[in-house]
Amino acid sequence: MNYDASLWLIFILLGLATTLPRASFIVLGNRFSLPPTLQRALRYAPAAALAAIVVPDIVVVSGQIDPVNPKLAAGIAAILVAMRWRNPWLPFIVGMAVLLGLKALLPA
Repeated sequence: MNYDASLWLIFILLGLATTLPRASFIVLGNRFSLPPTLQRALRYAPAAALAAIVVPDIVVVSGQIDPVNPKLAAGIAAILVAMRWRNPWLPFIVGMAVLLGLKALLPA
């Protein structure tokens, strides 16, 4: 198999590996149901995926964990505001205000 054919084979296999699990829920429909425990666990999947993307960006600076980090303080402020008021826009506004304020106050 030459380089081009193997590359196309990889593209096709990765496309199938991505599409088939997603399509299975649509194609199979209600022929089978997930156990209630798994359904409860899957409710947390979006939050876990978002946390996996956001937390490393907030905590790690230049490859190290830095306790004097404006992003970390802004993230903590946003989390506290979100837990207290449950408003979707308020944590964003408070987090950005804390981040911009700390960046203005702290030396670069």
